[in-house]
Amino acid sequence: MSILHLKVINKSNHPLPEYATEHAAGLDLKANLKEPITLKPMERQLVSTGLFMQLPVGFEAQIRPRSGLAYKSGITVLNSPGTIDADYRGEIKVLLINLSDVNFVIHDGERIAQMVVAKHEQIEWYIVSELEASGRGAGGFGSTGEK
Repeated sequence: MSILHLKVINKSNHPLPEYATEHAAGLDLKANLKEPITLKPMERQLVSTGLFMQLPVGFEAQIRPRSGLAYKSGITVLNSPGTIDADYRGEIKVLLINLSDVNFVIHDGERIAQMVVAKHEQIEWYIVSELEASGRGAGGFGSTGEK
């Protein structure tokens, strides 16, 4: 396993995000709040983390929901996965939504999302008049069956 070194500015009141387990793909992001935020049902809000980072060209950071928070409380990342591009230098903020039918209070230091850093490629379009045949063809949603 290789390690990618990232430049980071931490203006939060918390330690830098860490992996929860040895083989975890995502780092847990924490809310950096002066006071708790109450998310009402179907309400969305940008939540600060106090973190700023510099990704290398060819990498992105994906902001994803925490499965436990989604399952237990109905709180998820609205634009999931949110993408942070290598040229972005602003604060990492998480767009959360409350999909439950009760208020949810977000406290300072609460783990609100996870961040996965991944390589990506950029493309150049190559215009053709037809595409190579495949076993699936143009079959769309549900075309491969249920089992």
